[in-house]
Amino acid sequence: MEVKPTDGIRVVREFPDVFPDELPCMPPDRDVEFLIELLHAPIAKRQYRVAPKEQELIKENIDELLGKGFIRPSSSPWAFPVLFVDKKDGSRRMCVDYRALNDVTIKNKYPLPRIDDLFDQLQGACVFSKIDLRSGYHQMKIRPSDIPKTAFITRFGLYEYTVMSFGLTNAPAYFMNLMNKVFMEYLDKFVVVFIDDILIYSKTEEEHEEHLRLSQKVESWWILAISKISSVMDWKVPEVVKEVRGFLGLAGYYRRFIESFSRIAKPMTSLLEKGVPFIWTKERQAAFDELKKRLTTARCLLYRT
Repeated sequence: MEVKPTDGIRVVREFPDVFPDELPCMPPDRDVEFLIELLHAPIAKRQYRVAPKEQELIKENIDELLGKGFIRPSSSPWAFPVLFVDKKDGSRRMCVDYRALNDVTIKNKYPLPRIDDLFDQLQGACVFSKIDLRSGYHQMKIRPSDIPKTAFITRFGLYEYTVMSFGLTNAPAYFMNLMNKVFMEYLDKFVVVFIDDILIYSKTEEEHEEHLRLSQKVESWWILAISKISSVMDWKVPEVVKEVRGFLGLAGYYRRFIESFSRIAKPMTSLLEKGVPFIWTKERQAAFDELKKRLTTARCLLYRT
């Protein structure tokens, strides 16, 4: 697998303002605002009890969000408690428990695309750029009249979001609507979008460079984090355990779309066990080839609910 560092990607070097380390400030006005339409009077919940270290994290998060304008002090009749969820990297993310708000929110029925339909579009492509939005939800403003409904309570006071927050029931639908509007010109040609994930696909690296440039015209609307450009067909046979782990990590990201992933990958995953010597057998080569084939052949990817 060939993975290029972001500083080696020409488009990233030419447009550094589009690829910052953090989302720096409020998003611009867009065609779509996030709305919270309700069937209920205001709801006010008590704050949850949290550990002293978590109180410190809450204060840090509040200061950061205030500094960017993503939240503001509130006098709203609404109030929802804060909790923490574990992230994949072991850190913790502060979230607001909006379950009571979601229960009385009128649901937005804007459709999310079927994963199998998206993968059907990748037939014949072998060069990809997977692009994530920096704090994607925070790049959409909330309709001013709905801002008080997002209020959350802490020991440091009551605050409300001015941008869309995680945990709001209609957030995926509104965001999908906006993304489709922004990328409409290139959908089904060389771009697929699923909420805040963008995949640009091409048949050759030369074609891919042009696709990246074309898509940059609309991506300049967003703050991006480009993660990798992989030439799938050029993935090299792993020579050390670290390379096996890297390949399985990327393949595992799409495991729910690959029928019998665990069975196919088992000869390779056994190399990750403690004390197992690195011996690249015919069985492991066959597993590697089969996974690579399934990752590059859309018809082999099955949708699972």
